[in-house]
Amino acid sequence: MTGRRRDKTAPRKVEGRATVSSARNVPGVSHASSAAPGAALLFGANTYSFMRSLSAAACLARLADQGFDEFEIMVHPGHLWPADMSSDDRSALRRLIEQRGLALVSLNMPNIDINVASAASGMRAYSLKLLVDTVRLAGELGARGVVIGPGKANPLFPAGADELTRYFFEALDLLGPVAESAGTALWVENMPFAFLPGIRELLAALDRYGNDKVRIVYDIPNAYFIGEDFADGLRQCRDRLELVHLSDTGRQNYRHDPVGLGTVPFADVPRALAAVGYAKPKPMLEIISRDPDRDIIASAAKLAVLGFKHPH
Repeated sequence: MTGRRRDKTAPRKVEGRATVSSARNVPGVSHASSAAPGAALLFGANTYSFMRSLSAAACLARLADQGFDEFEIMVHPGHLWPADMSSDDRSALRRLIEQRGLALVSLNMPNIDINVASAASGMRAYSLKLLVDTVRLAGELGARGVVIGPGKANPLFPAGADELTRYFFEALDLLGPVAESAGTALWVENMPFAFLPGIRELLAALDRYGNDKVRIVYDIPNAYFIGEDFADGLRQCRDRLELVHLSDTGRQNYRHDPVGLGTVPFADVPRALAAVGYAKPKPMLEIISRDPDRDIIASAAKLAVLGFKHPH
């Protein structure tokens, strides 16, 4: 593998934009149209692309108007930020979700600004304070889970695995009871920039921790980027699996691009999901784009022709 892995939240130059007819790069797809009937109903939508431009409420309304009804909201200042939300704000957002018949699957905090495995105790404390506030907010909004990472190592001179794992477990010790009290759950994601990037080592750590209530979000492009066989990865984590993320990437530059701009073999995904009995929540489109109104629904349309099924 060549190239430098990058945090999914790092600012980056957009190298291209998907168009409605740009399915040429999607393995197994020769043509796709954004007008594919009901495509949005096959997938959930993550709000990453809107977190710097719209409030969470405005974003959900906008995506719901496009046909999406399951969501993962990014936790970001100006979009959804616990310290900025009054009790009335929280009630209003939950009321919007319920009145429009939507489902809030999860909250997800970008991991570039926090690190629960930092060598600096102050950084760990700051990260955990943000996550505690996010977990409590998730409970108030009715989100099923909160997506977290195990933490990051210094890429030039990393701490030992035992030290990093100890910090990760200390974070779970703190956050687990908060999640249970709030009526939500902790969902750990496989992340290329984490000190446990692959699903095998992440599961081994969680098995050591010994709490089956800690679940897994399996990000297929994250797995593909590090050279992991995602069908095998899904089989490994099936007993803890709660949610699947979808976007496109190559293997040299880490991306969460619209479908068609990378090399993820999406034609293999429906079969891999069926093999582990995955049906709900809907696979979550975590597309990062400068033109999300076009690219999220176009990605759904391109994937819809590959055999993704409506959940039962």
